[in-house]
Amino acid sequence: MAAVVVFESIYGNTREVANAVAAGLGGDTVVAAVGDVDEAALTETELVVVGGPTHMHGLATSMSRKMAVKGAEEDGDVELDPAAKSERGVRDWLADLAGSGAAAAFDTRIDKSPALTGSAARGIAKRLRRRGFSVVADPESFFVDDAEGPLVEGELERAREWGVSLRAKL
Repeated sequence: MAAVVVFESIYGNTREVANAVAAGLGGDTVVAAVGDVDEAALTETELVVVGGPTHMHGLATSMSRKMAVKGAEEDGDVELDPAAKSERGVRDWLADLAGSGAAAAFDTRIDKSPALTGSAARGIAKRLRRRGFSVVADPESFFVDDAEGPLVEGELERAREWGVSLRAKL
């Protein structure tokens, strides 16, 4: 299966989930930070999976990304993902995306009710539909212990299994 998993990550948790989802998808799956996506590869794929961290109840904005990076730098003990300082996040990328075909959405967030935390995945799925994609699975959340992580135990295995289930849907 040809699939592309596109992600935005600040602390590395969403990158880890993206890699686990890709492992479950198998085949020719490509994983790319949102700033490194090969747009041509999207036209040759059966499935586009998009994920990002939940910030302030939804998709990260340029302001929330900058605030998270600045906070991590001030704390000094939090490691940033290599893609954290990208000028472009999933929200911006989706605004320019035009496509068709199958898609799925995920996020990382604190393990509490979505009514309290919000969900970036729901916003990603909505934007994917608006851009012409058919979302083949309910948006999925993977949980972190704290805003910076780490991921809750078992979440990477759950992400891999979700990737397997996405492959089965196609």
